[in-house]
Amino acid sequence: MTVAGTNRWFLLKLPEGYKNDHPYRLVFTLHAKGGNADQVATGSGGYLPWYGLPPLFNDNTSAIYVSPNGLDAGWANKNGDDITLIADIVKSAKSGLCVDENLVFSTGFSFGASMSYSIACSLPKVFRAVAPLSGRNRSGCVGGTDPVPYYGEHGIGDTVIPIEEGRLIRDTFVKANGCTPVATSSATTPGKGSGSHVKTVYKGCKEGYPVVWVEFDGPHSPQPKDKGASKTFAADETFSFFSQFK
Repeated sequence: MTVAGTNRWFLLKLPEGYKNDHPYRLVFTLHAKGGNADQVATGSGGYLPWYGLPPLFNDNTSAIYVSPNGLDAGWANKNGDDITLIADIVKSAKSGLCVDENLVFSTGFSFGASMSYSIACSLPKVFRAVAPLSGRNRSGCVGGTDPVPYYGEHGIGDTVIPIEEGRLIRDTFVKANGCTPVATSSATTPGKGSGSHVKTVYKGCKEGYPVVWVEFDGPHSPQPKDKGASKTFAADETFSFFSQFK
């Protein structure tokens, strides 16, 4: 695909037994800085394949997954070119595949989270919900006043992107979604050394536009785990958030 005179590419995963008369979710999975689309698709470089979502979306709707490749191994979104790429991929998928246009989602870690946040700001009528994992405002936010369901998570020990930056982008959609703000306290953040995570479900949000926030005792990681756990909670929480939308 050519965007602003530059050749761009992405990987696509169709569900097993794909049918062209059955509407599927469309889920974007965005890589971090220094990463690429192949890593997300294959589950290398610290990722689970497609962020661990395909085994979880095993209902009758199922999903089509997209892993776009960022320029210079990131999502600087210069002149809005990355937003244009995402919008063009959505248009292409809708024209060539059977996509439920009410069920388009985006998730990503670090720079991919920043891009998912930018998508929510710029394409609120296209994307049903986003799930930025340990992100900040790095890809820009053109808009940010329309409501979009928002799941976010961030480690209290993150030294790459301090958690305060994650809280700032979360608050964009706490406000846009009309939710009641919640002060950071022992009820919303885990204790240092606890090896646990705390989930906050915001109240008062506009119907159909929830905000869920998870803080965990850990570093900058696409696969945070509670102490003693064998697998990450990130995939399960993202799935739980996205799957509520029908």
